[in-house]
Parts: sequence; structure tokens; C-alpha cells
Amino acid sequence: MRKVFLIITILILTVNNNYSQLFPTLGGQRAGISTAQFLKIGVGARASAMGDAFIAVADDASALYWNPAGLVFSKRNEVIFSHNQWAAEIRHEFIGAFYKVSANDVIGVSVISLHMDDMKVTTEVMPFGTGEYFSFSDLAFALTYSRKMTEQFSFGGSIRYFEETLAKLKMRGLMVDLGTMYWTGLGTTRFSVAITNFGNELAPDGKVILFGKREKSDWQSFSPPTMFRIGFAFEPYHTDEHRITNSVQLNHPNDNSENVSFGLEYSWREILFLRGGYKLNVEGQDFSFGIGSQLPLGIAAVTVDYAYVNLDRLGASHRFSILLGLYEW
Repeated sequence: MRKVFLIITILILTVNNNYSQLFPTLGGQRAGISTAQFLKIGVGARASAMGDAFIAVADDASALYWNPAGLVFSKRNEVIFSHNQWAAEIRHEFIGAFYKVSANDVIGVSVISLHMDDMKVTTEVMPFGTGEYFSFSDLAFALTYSRKMTEQFSFGGSIRYFEETLAKLKMRGLMVDLGTMYWTGLGTTRFSVAITNFGNELAPDGKVILFGKREKSDWQSFSPPTMFRIGFAFEPYHTDEHRITNSVQLNHPNDNSENVSFGLEYSWREILFLRGGYKLNVEGQDFSFGIGSQLPLGIAAVTVDYAYVNLDRLGASHRFSILLGLYEW
């Protein structure tokens, strides 16, 4: 199993070095056809450092976003606070918490927020500003349930309400996330499938005054940013002191080409963590890396993580997250 994974990785990286793209750009023409793009921004510094190849790894509170099926494999109740300093001075926040109702059932809640400073209102005849300002912000709330069906298989789902505000326009809607996780029984190998942001087409509400005092209140509808993911992960080396986790993930967005993510995490005594990730066929993003540390504090454990994500021409994204583990199960 380890040799097969290593051979596949080497072949893919070799092909990527020889050609500009591993996969054909089929689907690239779909870019820009979906709304609520903030829901595509990953959460948690751990997942971001691993190149977002996380749905088969997700076993902490960030699974509320990535794959709710992974929550039941956590050994404690957790709360996560995540901050992402995104491009163009955009700030992206995530807060989530889950509670293990029983050994097989978990419920959780989460909030996603994207916000930025107010911007100047400009017109055709006043390109430097009218003296007025407008705001843009996104907000989403989700309720999550996860259940372990057997010792090897779990299922989870979330219902998410979101709203997007741009000046006098507002868009609202409901979306659904579904995820599964299956432990194969061959060592620590596991296989996951997840679909996120599934829902109906959406159109904004509101009226704006155009140049010449013309009014516009009829707007085009767009599909949500639905993403289908398949992930695989395992530990090629695991002792009481050292752990190495490898993950690979195929991503199929409804508004772009397919892409593949690779993730690696090294753990020393589950106290110090080093992580790295790489994405193939994702324009504007490729490598990422990060570090983390877990501090056991009596009945609670505090994990602090940092991730650096290269955004090519847009610079870099710096992500920080704090995870509080309340008590062991």
C-alpha cells in the first residue's frame, strides 16, 4: 500500500513538471457561474496547510466544514476559532463547536463570516467617489449531525443558511452538506466522499439606481458553489512518538475544472505538528505549509495552528486557528 501510494505520487509530480497541466481544462469555461464564493474558502489552519486534502483526515471541529462524518471519530468535544487573512484585505472567520451526545452521535453548529472595509461609491461621472460608502459581507450558519453507523462507517450532514450583502442587494438561501467516512480495515486506510453546498439556484433581492436615474430590480439567478470530493488517507508510519499521515483528494467543483490535492502531516507525540500540501490544476494556488502545537491543560487541550498558502499573483494567505478540546471520551 505504501509503495503504491509513493509510485502514484512520483508519477503525478513528474507529469506535472513536464506539462503545464496534469488534467485537461475541461470545465474551466464554467468559472464564474456560481454564487456565494466565500463558501469555497477552506477553514482551519490544519486543513489549509495540508492543501485542503482533508475530508478523509477530518477528525476535529473543522470537520464541521470539510466532512461532518469525521466528527464521530473525535475523542472529545471541541470548539474551533479560525481566522484567515485572505487576499485584498479580505478577512474570513470560522467558529464551530460540536458535542458528542453519545459514542455514536454528534451534533454541531458553525458560523462562517467574510468581511472587509467599506468601499467608496463611484459613478461614471465621479470615478473618484461620491463621498458615500457601501459595504460587502457574507454570513452563514450551519447545523450539523453525524452518526457512526458501524465501527468502520459514519455518515454526517449539515443544513446551512447563508446571506450575501452587497450595498442594497441581499441574497439568501439554504444549502446542504453530506459526507461519509469508511475505514477499510487495512491498517489505518480510510476513504471518504463528501458533497458540499448543494442547493437551488439563487438570485439577489433589492433595487439599485443606475446612471440616468434608471432603476434595476430584476437579477439573474446563479447556482451555489457545489463541490464533490473523494478522499483517501492513511498512516504509513505510526508509533507512540511519531505519526505520519498522507492524504490525496480529488475535487470536482461545478464551476471549474477538476483538481487534485495532496497533504502530509507529521506529528511528534501529538504535541508538535508539521504539515505541507500541494494542489494540481488549481490556477493561482499551489503549495502550502504550516505548523501546530497541542498543549494539554488538565481537563482540556488547546491546539494552536498556523498555515501559509501561496496565492500566486495575489500574494499569500495566512491562517490561524485555535482548537479547544474539552474532555476525553
